[in-house]
Amino acid sequence: MPAINFLVVRHGQSEWNAAGRWQGRANPPLTTEGRRQAAAAARSLGSFDAVVASPLLRAAETATIIAEHLGIGPVLVEPALVERDAGEWQGLTRSQIETDWPGYLESGKRPPGYESDEMMLNRVSEAIDQMVDRAGAMGANGEILVVAHGGVIYALEEACGKPWQRIPNLGARWFKISDGKLSSGLRAELIPNGTLPDVL
Repeated sequence: MPAINFLVVRHGQSEWNAAGRWQGRANPPLTTEGRRQAAAAARSLGSFDAVVASPLLRAAETATIIAEHLGIGPVLVEPALVERDAGEWQGLTRSQIETDWPGYLESGKRPPGYESDEMMLNRVSEAIDQMVDRAGAMGANGEILVVAHGGVIYALEEACGKPWQRIPNLGARWFKISDGKLSSGLRAELIPNGTLPDVL
């Protein structure tokens, strides 16, 4: 199979992003600003052979808006591209987390129900393999646009040895699969002054 390049994009601003709440597997929709961000991002993108998205509303809606602008479709849904399970922190603000789990955020500790890095990476890696297979079956063998979540991008970056760096709404990173091996390319911000999220 030829090499597949794919751009993994973080969704537009969701209602919980705007409220400063950790989302995890919760399913809040995009805000009006998030929809505007998605449309603006589409104008900065070139052509792709396929569009793949997480099933969560904030990613799926972002993907649909971009795909419509680019004239690509249908959007392929990949369930394993959902955001990291935030466990007990889902729906909470940073201040609420600090109150109930003092010192956890600063030290990097997480609550018991939080999805581990290993579980996250295994799930996302399987999703990428399935995505490449599905895209290949459709005849897409060049570039794929993937609309997902910050946690998905962080997991793939970690697998490529990249240091953690916060990614904004509609921030993105290029990756490549060649001979079954994953490598990373450049990061990109698809909209000017992207909103830096404080939460998943």
